Amino acid sequence: MILSASPQHALELLRAMLGNHADFRPGQWDAIESVAIHKKRALVVQRTGWGKSLVYFIATKLLRDQGAGPTLLISPLLSLMRNQIEMASRIGIRAHTIHSANQEEWDLVEMSLKENTCDILLISPERLNNERFLQSVLPGMAGRIGLFVVDEAHCISDWGHDFRPDYRRITRILNMLPKSAPVLGTTATANNRVVADVRSQLGVDLLVLRGTLTRESLRLQNITLANQSERLAWLVENLPKLPGSGIVYCLTVPDTERVTGWLKQKGFSAEAYYADAQDRPALEQAFLNNEVKILVATVALGMGFDKPDIGFVVHFQRPGSVIAYYQQVGRAGRAVERSYGILLSGMEDDEIQDYFIQSAFPSVETMNQILSALAKTNGLAINEILARVNISKSMLDKALRLLEVDGAVGTAYEHRKTIYFRTPNPWQADIERIEHVTQQRRAEQAQMQEYMAHTGCLMEFLQRALDDTHLQPCGRCANCRGKGLPKTVSYEVIVEAEAYLKGISISIEPRHMLPAGIFPDHKRKVPPELLNETGRSLCYYGDAGWGTLVRSGKYEQNHFSDELVEAAARLIGEWKPEPFPVWMTAIPSRRHPELVRRFAERLSTRIGIPFKPVLIRISDAPQQKTMQNSSMQAINVFNTLDVSGEMPNAPVLLMDDILDSGWTLTMAGWLLRSHGCGQVFPFTLAQATAKNS
Repeated sequence: MILSASPQHALELLRAMLGNHADFRPGQWDAIESVAIHKKRALVVQRTGWGKSLVYFIATKLLRDQGAGPTLLISPLLSLMRNQIEMASRIGIRAHTIHSANQEEWDLVEMSLKENTCDILLISPERLNNERFLQSVLPGMAGRIGLFVVDEAHCISDWGHDFRPDYRRITRILNMLPKSAPVLGTTATANNRVVADVRSQLGVDLLVLRGTLTRESLRLQNITLANQSERLAWLVENLPKLPGSGIVYCLTVPDTERVTGWLKQKGFSAEAYYADAQDRPALEQAFLNNEVKILVATVALGMGFDKPDIGFVVHFQRPGSVIAYYQQVGRAGRAVERSYGILLSGMEDDEIQDYFIQSAFPSVETMNQILSALAKTNGLAINEILARVNISKSMLDKALRLLEVDGAVGTAYEHRKTIYFRTPNPWQADIERIEHVTQQRRAEQAQMQEYMAHTGCLMEFLQRALDDTHLQPCGRCANCRGKGLPKTVSYEVIVEAEAYLKGISISIEPRHMLPAGIFPDHKRKVPPELLNETGRSLCYYGDAGWGTLVRSGKYEQNHFSDELVEAAARLIGEWKPEPFPVWMTAIPSRRHPELVRRFAERLSTRIGIPFKPVLIRISDAPQQKTMQNSSMQAINVFNTLDVSGEMPNAPVLLMDDILDSGWTLTMAGWLLRSHGCGQVFPFTLAQATAKNS
């Protein structure tokens, strides 16, 4: 029986999903009508929480009732769509997913597609490069896709805040679709530049349905507090004034841990959330259930997370673009009368954003090195490429995806490993595109600096930057009202925060596996008798505790202060490594030959153990911080470091100034233990702050 796709029928479906009193928001029926009735290609640009998932689920139901084939939805957010899929089941939508974590269900999903009992198939963009999906699933669907949905469609665009190379593969599906097949793209964050880029891929006849981006409950405010200790103090003094539960966004993982530890110490219910955090679904559920008041998160808590009663979003540092900021602050105020978006800004913001911009694209030279390494072999696994090319693992992943999309690299599967090989296709870098995107990132950074200093309406600034045509002062932000939360904090709490930063226990965990290529004839697992013990670092480099003293001592004064000697001695006394080291040595440097050695000698005198300079440099090498992956870092150390002179067969404190990759300490410990030393306890003045999420 073919049912009509009428507004009344769609409203009945909406109420079956949300309750008897639900009504369509302005624009929702227009979007449904464009794809379910007029079979158009449409892009819906609406603020977070507007209900874009309702559009494609109801459109799917209407199309299926008309006899159309299943919907294929591409989304990077499958893990965050549990609630939406449950709502869709209330109107009889049979949704299935195919992803790396449910391989045991693939056969059943493929069978449901063949039997036409699957209404919507949800996949990640990475699935478009999966051999089984391309050979077994997609060909059987291609001719009968009833609706093709690209969720978070800004990911298609170089100019979007979250460009993903795998989204480029959707053109393969678009070319397979009948001209009459409807296509729907959805996003909350697309200015005119992004829309134009999406249109170039989804089709020039793309219908753009754009709503206002303002959120009437959201009160914005910007506050500059340069030091992290001041911002930590501000959180303690002002979070109790904010309603309900909320999010504190940080730019790096170490910052999420530091902020969370501080908030917990001050009695707040807070947890850290980032890409590699343990049990992210449990953290999300605890936050949804209000069992956790504050999630301190990186951008890993981003698109698709839906908690309608979030009362505040505070940024501990300034994001890199207006698009990213709007997407994150838009988590607040979806279903509450009053919410707050507070942007704190500090002196490390630009340094972190500069790193993100510089690492956005692999260099052309590096891309060519990867292709050259592959061309000399029949194919290489990831670790084998890293042993040949000085590139980080994350950057290599990005480079290989770009090269795969461009057709210059192919993949095969051997012994449960992905092998990458050079295809016959020529490849040439699109240097102009890379330069344009980099310039745009710089412009976005400057725009956020301008937003931070803006004295007019903050919401109107965001609307204008995102090309929203419904411009008007909001009347709610701190600038419009002429008042807001305090911009200063008490000196006493700042001192407490500084003491907290100075007292953080930062572990140096031993590396248990050697990288590929370091010892080709040996197993990669480090023998237990050659492992370092767990060590300690005094601080994170550059932070408001001891980090600023380490920075100035290394790069301005070429001398570490007595204050750092006392702090290091106090930490070692509190740490009490067991058995306690009976002597001390240090990593030698040819660039700063006296800096670490002089500090280690003063520290050894202070804690009462002798210093012995048994480690020596046997050759010059590039700076360790220029080595981009574990293989290169380990080889760089091992080829230049050796042991000279006698040493006690007793536990040793192994000192360096700044810990980055950890391979200098790992390989130095290997050498010391190989020459008869006892347990090795690493100690550094600082750890470099990782720029990750």
